Amino acid sequence: MNQSKQMKLFHRLKNCFRRSKEEDKEKRSPYANEDVAKVPKIKMMERIAEVVKAAQSEKEEKKGRDEGSSTGEGGPKSPLDQFAIHPLIDMKIGDLYFSFTNPSLFMLLSLSLFLVLVHFVTKKGGGNLVPNAWQSLVELLYDFVLNLVNEQIGGLSGNVKQKFFPCILVTFTFLLFCNLQGMIPYSFTVTSHFIITLGLSFSIFIGITIVGFERNGLHFLSFLLPAGVPLPLAPFLVLLELISYCFRALSLGIRLFANMMAGHSLVKILSGFAWTMLCMNDLLYFIGALGPFFIVLALTGLELGVAILQAYVFTILICIYLNDAINLHQTVLLFIYN
Repeated sequence: MNQSKQMKLFHRLKNCFRRSKEEDKEKRSPYANEDVAKVPKIKMMERIAEVVKAAQSEKEEKKGRDEGSSTGEGGPKSPLDQFAIHPLIDMKIGDLYFSFTNPSLFMLLSLSLFLVLVHFVTKKGGGNLVPNAWQSLVELLYDFVLNLVNEQIGGLSGNVKQKFFPCILVTFTFLLFCNLQGMIPYSFTVTSHFIITLGLSFSIFIGITIVGFERNGLHFLSFLLPAGVPLPLAPFLVLLELISYCFRALSLGIRLFANMMAGHSLVKILSGFAWTMLCMNDLLYFIGALGPFFIVLALTGLELGVAILQAYVFTILICIYLNDAINLHQTVLLFIYN
């Protein structure tokens, strides 16, 4: 304990002795009639140790109450408890603290699941001539992302587009498996954390910017100033375009994080409400619980669709931003056939 803390405790004890001497004569401290300055130093240190011990025990009790409330013990569970991060393996290197957490585990499981699936499908030199169900699934994902890249990225030959295809395919499958894995009970939704989605979107955004400079050189900066803009408005438009361009990375991460977190929280709230009504010993409550129960089933199906849709939206926006970085202000027309 440093000197400043000892002085604070000394003044605190001094005030306590004075109050006990003036207000509580019947149950006065054994040192109430003595001058505080004359109290032996050993006895004073004993009193300080008692105060410190009491403060530490109070701090531990408060920490235990906080941990109990966070784990649902001693109080109602929050719908946000499902997004809590827990360290599984603690690692510390010098002053740096690393830990293998539950998001790390489920991200590793999602990536491993897809790699194992691709390995078993292609281990015979490209798969079977007549594809089975798993091979059909992998081919469907491959063709879907390949068509997306060919349609959204223009101005390049097919061979050049193939350079971007692996990164986009891995991003789509990783998000798809992470989103679908979060629908499994007692699992963890990795994409419900803003730091993970933001890290993914910013890394891709930096890569797209590097591709833009690589393809166009310093002419890539003309992306911030559309052609035909009056010179007095140029500084304002450059600033506006720069902010808009930087917010692309932020919007990618926020969109994915917000949709996944809001959907899972809503399902948790309604399912808890339905379960509470089902557990009540009343026929009226049991019948009334059927409404929230069917709503939960409908929302679960909706969340499955949102999980697939958000992976698709994230991927198609990557393709659009990549097309803008390569072709700058050239207009790309997308025809949608009914």
